[in-house]
Amino acid sequence: MFDPTLLRTFLAVAETSSFTVAAQRLGISQPTVSQHVRRLEQASGRLLVARDTRDVSLTDNGDAMAGFARTILAAHSAADDYFSGSAMKGKLRFGAADDLAITQLPRILRHFRQLYPQINLELTVDQSGPLFRKLHAGSLDLIFIKQRPETTDGTVVRRDQLVWVGQEKTIVELGTPVPLITYQGTTVSRTSAIEALEQAGRRWRITCNTREVNGLLAAVRAGLGVAVFPRSLIPDDLVVVGNRFDLPELGEVDLTLLRNPAAPAEPVDALISAIMGRTLNRTA
Repeated sequence: MFDPTLLRTFLAVAETSSFTVAAQRLGISQPTVSQHVRRLEQASGRLLVARDTRDVSLTDNGDAMAGFARTILAAHSAADDYFSGSAMKGKLRFGAADDLAITQLPRILRHFRQLYPQINLELTVDQSGPLFRKLHAGSLDLIFIKQRPETTDGTVVRRDQLVWVGQEKTIVELGTPVPLITYQGTTVSRTSAIEALEQAGRRWRITCNTREVNGLLAAVRAGLGVAVFPRSLIPDDLVVVGNRFDLPELGEVDLTLLRNPAAPAEPVDALISAIMGRTLNRTA
């Protein structure tokens, strides 16, 4: 049996990559954090955290322990809520932009469902524009979308740099139109790409129109052209090509949570906290 207190401390270290920040988050001393991690390593018989003078990172066993810790703590919390009669209930209609599905978001939602098993979570995956319209029509309670930074509504999870992305062997001949792979309709990435190219006096042509991120990634990997991505969401097999092809700067994008003010506050707040409390990196 692993002590939940040790697991909570270990997760704080895993999520912050810092003993100091973990101590501040938990309201305990840094030596106590170090002691908790050592005790958990002793209990598991494995090295969980790799330490050097500058960085704190998880070992492979640490990554495995982090997954088990979240599951164990979620089960503890769910059991406590169930038997105390305080379990959160209801329906939560959540919408997410489809390119955010290549982040840790699916894992966050899985842990949320484990933590709140009596909340009926309904997921809609679409482009940011349609999700925004569905939210204002009252058919969604919370959405996670991309917006331009000048938009003031919502809770910003991350501000990211938009960059030009291509396959390592992608070629754009000098003086030829830029081959553009983009989403259909009006999206932040499509609008940013076309506006930047036209302001720079660069000609462009659409080589692939797609409705979803897998189609976009397939076209980029096939070398059909270049696409626009938030820097933090670039898959490992693709590269930034803006400098290589002398493409214009694209500006920034906000990954934003927007809520329906008429939605039940408690489950919406819980999901916002779950997303804000986790590192949102890409997984593919």
